[in-house]
Amino acid sequence: MDQIVEHLPSLRRYARVLTGNAWAADDLVQDTLERACRKWLLWRSGSDLRAWLFTLMHHLYLNQQRSVSALPLLDIEAVQDSLQAPAPTSDDAIDLDRCLQRLPSDQRAVLLLVTLEDMDYAQTARVLQIPVGTVMSRLSRARARLRELMQAPAAARPAPSDAPPALRRMK
Repeated sequence: MDQIVEHLPSLRRYARVLTGNAWAADDLVQDTLERACRKWLLWRSGSDLRAWLFTLMHHLYLNQQRSVSALPLLDIEAVQDSLQAPAPTSDDAIDLDRCLQRLPSDQRAVLLLVTLEDMDYAQTARVLQIPVGTVMSRLSRARARLRELMQAPAAARPAPSDAPPALRRMK
């Protein structure tokens, strides 16, 4: 069990980006550790413990997402009078974390395992239980989409005040 301790920082980092919430990430890590303790006899000594833990976490995350989608929907019109708008922020640039959260979960998982956790394509494929070609495809799409999202605020900024506004012909 002492072997697991060295993997806690990377598990927490991966959970934090998967969930987008520190509390949910801590819960996911705890659930992963509980499952690892219960299933410890299933881990084959000599195999990649890190990949096994990430696989457990990924499956738990997917199960949690399925259970959330099974919850009944809230009628927004019934509670609209009690809702408040978020406070306006002076910084309207989209940061990296927000962009990561906007990626589809399958692309985000591949991107995080390869770039943040330094897993190679084969390890990532084992963790997510998908072919290596799918890992490469999802990674390519995730990088392209992330690039678009990170550049979007610059394109959305208004033109400088000393330049005339650009006109477009509309049909």
